[in-house]
Amino acid sequence: MSRKDGQGRPGSAFAVAADAFVGQSELTLQWLQNLPAAAFSAPSVLPGWDVRMLTAHLILVRRGLIERLGSRSDETAIPLGAYLRRYQEAAAQIADRTETVADDRSPEDLIAELRSAPDPREELAKVGPTEVLRGGRGPIRADDWLLTRLIELVVHTDDLSRSLPQFAPAPLQRNALATVTRALAEILVREAPGRSVEVRVPPFVAVQAISGPRHTRGTPPNVVEMSPEVWIRLAAGRVEWDTVANSGAVRASGSRASLAEYLPLFW
Repeated sequence: MSRKDGQGRPGSAFAVAADAFVGQSELTLQWLQNLPAAAFSAPSVLPGWDVRMLTAHLILVRRGLIERLGSRSDETAIPLGAYLRRYQEAAAQIADRTETVADDRSPEDLIAELRSAPDPREELAKVGPTEVLRGGRGPIRADDWLLTRLIELVVHTDDLSRSLPQFAPAPLQRNALATVTRALAEILVREAPGRSVEVRVPPFVAVQAISGPRHTRGTPPNVVEMSPEVWIRLAAGRVEWDTVANSGAVRASGSRASLAEYLPLFW
């Protein structure tokens, strides 16, 4: 998300991310509504959680987006990548909050709450993208806070699909997938700067990262290419580099064409 954006005007990166969040929320909700009741008791790909718990966690994602918009912080904002990595140390707290939301509620009740969740765009329009909020894991810019919610929504929607492979996968909205793909690529560039490896995630982004010798006429290029879905799973620690590389899901060429040392970006 560009740091040059002003207020959340139509067409700005902030507004595009807001629209993507709403669009993906609607698609995920529709998919959940079409599942049979028995599917919610199936184990998810997240250890210790079934599909019902994962559905309850989506409620926290929706609630948290709006709840934090009214807060402000005078502290220096934490970069997006560092903020995402704080999830790991708060894993027990996040699980407890999710269990509280899930309680003994039926899947129908959880889905009803997701259905009744307010559209966040009116509240987002009142916040400047560069304003610093008090996030659950520390101070964070409003545009990055929105990205954390969108990243969680997309990652967990994919988690749901992988948890229930017997059903058609939940659709990922194009703008949501594009925004998350680019945001995670930007994190890689900031945290592993350089120009020795080109990372391609068509059709959304191609970046250069990782220090080392640059590609020249006499030096073969180091290129890594994969689909957006594979990139997001790698970045979020859902799959391991060697596993996807050996499966052919990643196309790598060049002596340094590996991201194993730099992934996951968070988990």
